[in-house]
Amino acid sequence: MPVKINSTGGDFMKFNTSLLHSNGSSSKGATITPIYQVSAFAHESAEKLEKVFNNKASGYAYSRIGNPSVDAFEQRMSVLEGGIGAVACASGMAAVTMSLLNILSAGDEIIAGSGLFGGTIDLFRDLEPFGITARYAGTVTAETVEPLINSKTKAVFTELIGNPKLDIVDIKKVAEVCHSHGLPLIIDSTTATPYLIRPFEYGADIVVHSTSKYINGGGNSISGVIIDSGNFNFAKAGYKGFEEYKKFGRSAYLAKLRGSIWRNTGACLSPFNAFMNSVGMETLGLRMERCCYNAQKLAEFFSNDSSIEVNYPGLPDNPYHELVQEQLKGMAGAILTIRTGSKERAFRLINNLKYALIATNIGDVRTLVIHPDSTIYTHGSKEARINAGVYEDTIRISVGIEDIEDLIADFGQAAERSK
Repeated sequence: MPVKINSTGGDFMKFNTSLLHSNGSSSKGATITPIYQVSAFAHESAEKLEKVFNNKASGYAYSRIGNPSVDAFEQRMSVLEGGIGAVACASGMAAVTMSLLNILSAGDEIIAGSGLFGGTIDLFRDLEPFGITARYAGTVTAETVEPLINSKTKAVFTELIGNPKLDIVDIKKVAEVCHSHGLPLIIDSTTATPYLIRPFEYGADIVVHSTSKYINGGGNSISGVIIDSGNFNFAKAGYKGFEEYKKFGRSAYLAKLRGSIWRNTGACLSPFNAFMNSVGMETLGLRMERCCYNAQKLAEFFSNDSSIEVNYPGLPDNPYHELVQEQLKGMAGAILTIRTGSKERAFRLINNLKYALIATNIGDVRTLVIHPDSTIYTHGSKEARINAGVYEDTIRISVGIEDIEDLIADFGQAAERSK
């Protein structure tokens, strides 16, 4: 992997080296920060605890507010994305929610792609009673976003690689439009990961991840994270509530997040899950390399089956193929979708698989399959499903690290038996 990452010590390291050697704080010679599985931290005096509570001294008071295991994971994510800091959350959905509520209030609007993950669309619907409205572009491009911007718009939010639509955002062009109107661009980079792209280098302002997915890699912990580039001046742009945080300079967004909505809603990450993420992320580069390779080969296999329609941005005839080469270093991620012609055949194909697990997650080391129409999009309208690339005959495949020969043989026999 040619990408070099500036570590906390100022040295430039390639991706996999950085994963292992920019590993946050540790103690007593531990190679990774251990699990500080405690609720509270004792101090030698009331005066010291007062200073810690009021951010006048370093230290920890209560794990909802700060914890060494969580702090180490946040540092590592910030280094990987090239940000100035990060805040870890209890889930990916918590990260999406906190990233937006930190800057929004009643009467505000956000612009988003209509092909977002179903849970995110459900969240936007839940925000409507609080006076926050989402306006949807079919696909997020500079041309579709600009006409939707008005005086109420406060952010543009989009997934970098849509799940499961697999549309890819040209970050640089969309960021230019956002910034010309004084708006931040918030990118959900869960399906891309820092291995394929670091969105800040293309103009994004805030990045969020559901770290339950590829960052963790083992499917063993629910978690999320918000990383700030430090490049968008929210106070100068007139965002409410930022006046008292101007003193933090480029860290104003993170300071407000930690000091208010994230802290007060209790959306913190548990120390145990932070530790599991820190362990899992050390193999992120190796896993993504294998998963992307397998996804490409599996997509090529399906492209030779006239009874199946495959969607994968790495295929030459895909409309996002060129953007994959320019922006994602030629790797299109580890998710592909297929259409089988009917819901019945989709179910038969899924049920005949031997190795792929029928599960709702993505980013596991194991290959996972799901029928989105009857599960993660079951509450969405027909229009919302179509906008997300979800049809009755759609199967989403999150490709794992198995031997590709076994995956191709398995999907081949399942496709044949499903006819």
